[in-house]
Amino acid sequence: MPATTDYSRGDVILVGFVFPDESGRKRRPCTVISSPLYQQNRQDVIVAAITTNTRRRLFGDHLIGDWQGAGLRFPSVATGVIRTIKQAMIDRKLGSLPGPDMGAIDQKLRRSLDF
Repeated sequence: MPATTDYSRGDVILVGFVFPDESGRKRRPCTVISSPLYQQNRQDVIVAAITTNTRRRLFGDHLIGDWQGAGLRFPSVATGVIRTIKQAMIDRKLGSLPGPDMGAIDQKLRRSLDF
């Protein structure tokens, strides 16, 4: 049966990531980069990690211009680190990235994935 989702591309969500040794979990912000069609047909969401470490930017990273409008508490970077997660791992939606930030992230993803 197809999954349903209330999350859209560009949504900033809080995700409970389990530590590799399964000793606990930590909530981290991410942005949804998968399409609605992908999410409707799977129980997964593809996300890009978000970090507050704005000094260390690597290939594929984007400094979020309107971090407050996106629901983030601190200046942040959407990283080139992408991950597929189960929808059940999502704690809640924090906000949404504005169009210019999401467009820049899309550009970085295309360059990173050579599309």
